[in-house]
Amino acid sequence: MINDTDTIAAIATAVSSSGIGIIRVSGQDAFLVVSKIFRMGGNREIDLRMEDWDRRVLYGHICDGEEVVDEVLILVMRGPHSYTAEDTVEIDCHGGVVVMRRILETVIKYGARPAEPGEFTKRAFLNGRIDLSQAEAVMDVIQAKNQYALKSSVGQLKGKVSKRVKALRERIIYEIAFIESALDDPEHISLNGYPKRLKGILESVAGDVRKLLESADSGRVMTEGVRTVILGKPNAGKSSLMNVLAGEERAIVTDIAGTTRDILEEQIRIEGISFQVADTAGIRRTGDVVEQIGVSRAKDAAKDADLILYVVDASVPLDENDEEIIRMIQGQRAVVLLNKSDLENVITAKDLEIRTGKQVIAVSAKEETGIEAFEQTVKEMFYGGEINFNDQVFITNARHKRALTECLDSLMMVMNSIDAGMPEDLYSIDLMDAYEKLGRIIGESVEDDLVNEIFGKFCMGK
Repeated sequence: MINDTDTIAAIATAVSSSGIGIIRVSGQDAFLVVSKIFRMGGNREIDLRMEDWDRRVLYGHICDGEEVVDEVLILVMRGPHSYTAEDTVEIDCHGGVVVMRRILETVIKYGARPAEPGEFTKRAFLNGRIDLSQAEAVMDVIQAKNQYALKSSVGQLKGKVSKRVKALRERIIYEIAFIESALDDPEHISLNGYPKRLKGILESVAGDVRKLLESADSGRVMTEGVRTVILGKPNAGKSSLMNVLAGEERAIVTDIAGTTRDILEEQIRIEGISFQVADTAGIRRTGDVVEQIGVSRAKDAAKDADLILYVVDASVPLDENDEEIIRMIQGQRAVVLLNKSDLENVITAKDLEIRTGKQVIAVSAKEETGIEAFEQTVKEMFYGGEINFNDQVFITNARHKRALTECLDSLMMVMNSIDAGMPEDLYSIDLMDAYEKLGRIIGESVEDDLVNEIFGKFCMGK
């Protein structure tokens, strides 16, 4: 049976050969456990519980009885002034796999138990040092794939999402309290004209919720990357473009049409943005069964793409295959790349803009020209230029988005009740539901099973 008051221990750094490794120990007996195995210079025993070792770095050795395990530094942090808000000791040792595991085994031998994945952060949440959205941001920081994802996650870790959610909850709970007070004391608190005033307030709150929801698309792009599909006819230069963007020869490039038969995916970073780029088979009618499968997969990938890069060979006229691609990209976010601009062109950018209704950029994958203009265009397309992380809040978590959507639905139900002339006492039900949905984001109204599920996804030692 797992007990949230047990003293826990885990290796907090990657289990691989490195210059340093950290074993973290946290819980009510953390100081006692480490005191049993730590010896200062001169083999001197100390009791971390009895003296003021708080926020001190101590040099010595970890010992298992008479055996010296390793030369270490220990950092002593007395709760609540620690990551978990509990008494915590971090043991800095040499970063070998064997020595780290040996020290962890020694810590467990003398009274700690192995920590579950995410248990340190879970304790920080349960002890009130951080809320649930901040706890989730810890893993987002660790898994950040680009600078935007990192900045957004750090902002959430500092409480930017929490602050916005708490402000919305305060506005909602005030109206709930007002309604309940008026119903309990109608002689002194009047509800005359209140429904109209409440609707105005809720329209403002709903507007703020919508702004947060609108940020979710950019937030997902930050954390997961832009799902990008390269489309075009055979020999348009799709694979050459893929290689230029990847900075290496990832795709096979030949003069033979239909070389690319299946989807080739690559993670690429452009202007600080992560892209999941898929090079696809050339779109054309073909009797080759294998190539037909590749073309079908290319079309399916395009349907789910955040961005389509339509590569056009500027040296050959458009044909029925191009017409099919142009139809495919309508209603989707797309950029047209007029490739082979170093050759004699039979197609102009202006013609393509008129035909596709999309922005056209002249590039040459061979000469690697026009790539900077393309990269800046994509950045503007997804983020509208520079992002000011000082005041912007981005929703990057699917759980948060779902809670905001449900909150908005409840607010709309209140406004519908107002329009229908329903009694004021019915407003409180949906208002409280909206309040609780927002509370799920920061963990104030969330089930234990969900908490366990969230922290179960964390890495060991965090």
